[in-house]
Amino acid sequence: MRLRIAALALLAACVAPAAAQTDDAYAPARAIVADIGRIVTPNGVQETFEATLGGARQVVNVRGADRDNPILVFVHGGPGAVEMPFAWAFQRPWEDVFTVVQYDQRGAGRSYPLNDPVALAPTMTPERYRDDAIELIELLKKRYGKRKVVLMGHSWGSIVGLSVAVKRPDLLYAYVGVGQGIDFREGEKAGMAWTRAKALAAGNKEAVAVIDALAPYPQGDFTIAKADGWRKYAIPYGSLIYNKPDLKYYFQTPRLSPEYTAADVQAWGKGSEFSVTTLWPRLADVSFRGVHKMNVPIVFLLGRHDYTVPSPVAADWFAQVKAPSKTLVWLEHSAHMPMVEEPGHFFAALLDDVLPLTKEKK
Repeated sequence: MRLRIAALALLAACVAPAAAQTDDAYAPARAIVADIGRIVTPNGVQETFEATLGGARQVVNVRGADRDNPILVFVHGGPGAVEMPFAWAFQRPWEDVFTVVQYDQRGAGRSYPLNDPVALAPTMTPERYRDDAIELIELLKKRYGKRKVVLMGHSWGSIVGLSVAVKRPDLLYAYVGVGQGIDFREGEKAGMAWTRAKALAAGNKEAVAVIDALAPYPQGDFTIAKADGWRKYAIPYGSLIYNKPDLKYYFQTPRLSPEYTAADVQAWGKGSEFSVTTLWPRLADVSFRGVHKMNVPIVFLLGRHDYTVPSPVAADWFAQVKAPSKTLVWLEHSAHMPMVEEPGHFFAALLDDVLPLTKEKK
């Protein structure tokens, strides 16, 4: 459901210190990326602002070539794994047909230093994140004169997004789930089993022993240490990005982000650790298994090889749920990050399966 803490430590080692010490070395490259991605159309929008959602200040970024296009709100994963500093690498085509909104959730990324962590921690519950997203949608509707939006949730953000779709379907044209979570304990069990099988086939006795020693997890205590215990081995087997065990360069993507300074990257590392440590134990019993009917169209874009948040669990739930319309798209060469792994196929799915849902019926 998240990039594990060890991976975040890798990011901190690869990104934050280097950026802090040699920030000017990346400034020309960031300027190039910013210029290429600049919105120049007459009716376009490109702005970043602060919004207070549920009493917490949060940073919101909005980009689109035409304000008349439907709004697509992206709810990032984690907890605390912000997407804003990565979005430059895949999002620009979306912005020709949607007004795309990225926001750093409470306690995460650029929002982390805006609030007192001690005061924020008790508020960090799945319900509060859901209601933050609802408040943001209401704000965006008023700010840009829209009736409804498309809501896209990724990984942990898919828990938030699906919760919004259950509670307030009237706000949405459609809900889009990417790396969709359905049941935390069931997902952890499936991911551990897949990783153990991979390790057994590879003759990795150490990994098998470590995973076996985690029992009875995911039952009992739901700790981040145990969640990290098996993900340490899953990521090199391609659970996060298919056929790409070395993620060094992926984690360096924020160095070139026009939306993130070196200080922002450092805040992101702190916010990620704070968010996942605070929130993870509160997620143990989150499940949508009892939801059998949705009152909004749903589209799932699933990586065939995703075992960070195992896609078979999402597909099983999708098969039984009833909705006004539903579409499941398999990204055959992707794991947990299909918008990065198969950007063309992902964008095609947005055009073919999501955009038509925003057309108002007369």
